Amino acid sequence: MPDFKAPSRRIGFRPFAGVLRAVERMKFRTKIALGISGIVIAMAIIFAVTLGEMASRAVLSEGRKRGRTVAENLAMRAAEPLIADDLLRLKNLVDELKKVSPDIVYAFIMDESGNVLAHTFQNGFPVELTEANPISDDNFSLVIVDTSAGYIYDFAAPVRLAGSNLGTVRLGLSREQLLEPVSRLNVAVLAISSVSLLIALIAGLAFAHRVTRRINLLKKHAESVVMGNLDVQSAPLPTRHCWECMNCNLTTCPAYGDPLRRCWYMAGHLDDNVPDSCVESCRDCVIYRQNAGDEIQNLAEAFDVMSVTLNTHIKELREAEANLRRQQELLRTIMTVTPDFIALFDNNLRYMSANKAFTDFVHMPEEEIIGKTDEDLFAPENARRRAIEARAALETDQVRKAEISDTSNGGERWFHVVWTPVRDSEGRTVGLLRTSRDMTEVREYQEQLLHSQKMESLGKLAGGVAHEINTPLGVILGYAQLLQDDVDHDSQIYKDLRTIEKQAKVCRQIVSDLLGFSRRAESTKREMCLNNSVMEVVTLVSHTFYLDHVEIITDMDDRMPIIFGDPEKLKQVWINLLNNARDAMHETGGAIIVKTRLYTPLQKVTIWVADTGPGIPPDAMPKIFDPFFSTKAVGEGTGLGLSVSFGIIEDHDGSIEATSPLPNSFFESLTPQTQQKLPPPNDRGPGTVFVVDLPLDHEESIDTPVSSSICKQEQQELDTEPADTPAA
Repeated sequence: MPDFKAPSRRIGFRPFAGVLRAVERMKFRTKIALGISGIVIAMAIIFAVTLGEMASRAVLSEGRKRGRTVAENLAMRAAEPLIADDLLRLKNLVDELKKVSPDIVYAFIMDESGNVLAHTFQNGFPVELTEANPISDDNFSLVIVDTSAGYIYDFAAPVRLAGSNLGTVRLGLSREQLLEPVSRLNVAVLAISSVSLLIALIAGLAFAHRVTRRINLLKKHAESVVMGNLDVQSAPLPTRHCWECMNCNLTTCPAYGDPLRRCWYMAGHLDDNVPDSCVESCRDCVIYRQNAGDEIQNLAEAFDVMSVTLNTHIKELREAEANLRRQQELLRTIMTVTPDFIALFDNNLRYMSANKAFTDFVHMPEEEIIGKTDEDLFAPENARRRAIEARAALETDQVRKAEISDTSNGGERWFHVVWTPVRDSEGRTVGLLRTSRDMTEVREYQEQLLHSQKMESLGKLAGGVAHEINTPLGVILGYAQLLQDDVDHDSQIYKDLRTIEKQAKVCRQIVSDLLGFSRRAESTKREMCLNNSVMEVVTLVSHTFYLDHVEIITDMDDRMPIIFGDPEKLKQVWINLLNNARDAMHETGGAIIVKTRLYTPLQKVTIWVADTGPGIPPDAMPKIFDPFFSTKAVGEGTGLGLSVSFGIIEDHDGSIEATSPLPNSFFESLTPQTQQKLPPPNDRGPGTVFVVDLPLDHEESIDTPVSSSICKQEQQELDTEPADTPAA
């Protein structure tokens, strides 16, 4: 017995999301085959579905008509047995009816009370079937019943006799059995469609192979072009050429004499001297009609022309690229080796490019500079000045020049800066080129030149004044000394004469300094021992300095360096340096360190004269060698000592410089014995050190007999001379 159930909801299937993507990745041959197959399958499905639907509707319609007729006939035949309550006859009627057609699933007869009198069910009558198709108003009824065996058309026909209802006849026809001829028809249609699909697939593959072979050939040539081989030929070459059969002698045509170019593709490139009739005739000539093909051949021919044209253009571009590369290398070389600072800005004053000199100056690579502004690289005041000049150049569209100082790298440097607007091909200002030239050395040379001219003028003036004063000064000094012999030594006049003599000697010393500064006095140079020269002065002044609580500590190079110089003038330098050091510590006392070192590889000898005094103010350091400049009180110095010393050292081809305060490296360079003699660090001031470099007379050999003999001879002379302290 079939199981009855409620109709179920059918769930449709969605296409996979990747199907479309998979189809796009298929080869063209596969797409053609699948396209043809899809068309055939779609047509077969449409034909089968349409035909099956029409056949199904026709069969089901005929089945419903036949079922109604059979049910009504059974109702007419069952009227008499129902009246006679002949159950056996009713049973025979339904059994015979079920044997008539295999599509009849069941048949049963009910009386007017709904009691089943006869049925065809073998395993018992399903009670729920009686309520599946009730008859209303004693009319014929048809419903579809869903059972485990499929859908069944249930026909209910009333049994009437003389206008009264005797009962109901129920008949069930299997829908699947009714549609079985339609299924056989669909199988036949499917077989025919499969054969058609196979034939279409074979034809499609053959057609796809022919089409894709030409496309693959074109693809292969395209790959060759990508690899750089432009000498490819995709389309078949004409057997006859235009210029041969037409005898046009049109040498201005780009295709003339070139078998790889087709004139019908070159017609648009003819110059203005070619008549329009020639251009039109190119596509109507016999050569074009003989060699014209389908769209793929047209594509291949266009591809060949494109390859030839590209080959020509690439050769031209390579020549232009080579020229441009040479110009770029030349420009890059110029930009790299030029000492000027060159930078390119956009209209927002942001860096677009910079040369090597500028990147080295700001200590940043070019990649980090690009995109920044002057505010990111320079001090605020310097950046503001640069920005003002740059904006003025952009607004006025004119070249701007200025001299700007820069202290970003520790020292002050001066630059001559030029801002030049950069224009494009249309004349619009698109940026700014800034060129900066370091003028620091030029300004220093200018200052040195002015200083030299000033010193020369001062020297001439000082020499002239000294010579003019010397004569009356000698008379004053002589008469003052003579008058002292004529007066009583205890009188006030004698004391006044002594004062005149003393001040006259001071004036004579000033005149002597002026003469030394003007370099009018001649120097006598010879080989001399530097250590002996220094020690002679130290010996002479050490006692006097000791009385002023100033101790002289020496750290001499024992290799006895020999130089070529004027001993007397160099002694004057040592005395000036020692006196200045003593004067700096006259109130507090302290120590003076005198150190000498021989540097044979550098062919020089160096003398350090350092003190532990209060040091020199930073604002006075640049002017200490200027004449008449002094940090001492009025009346305590002429301001010519260091100027004269500077001139003497310069006359010996040496150099002298000062550093204040004393660097720690100076104390570290002293010998341990010398360091033990120094005052404690808490008792020392910042101090000052003067460094004098003098060249050696010749290539020095340490402890040679010559150097030893000279130094020993000078030492003996020094020992025989009486120790006396020169007047200050």
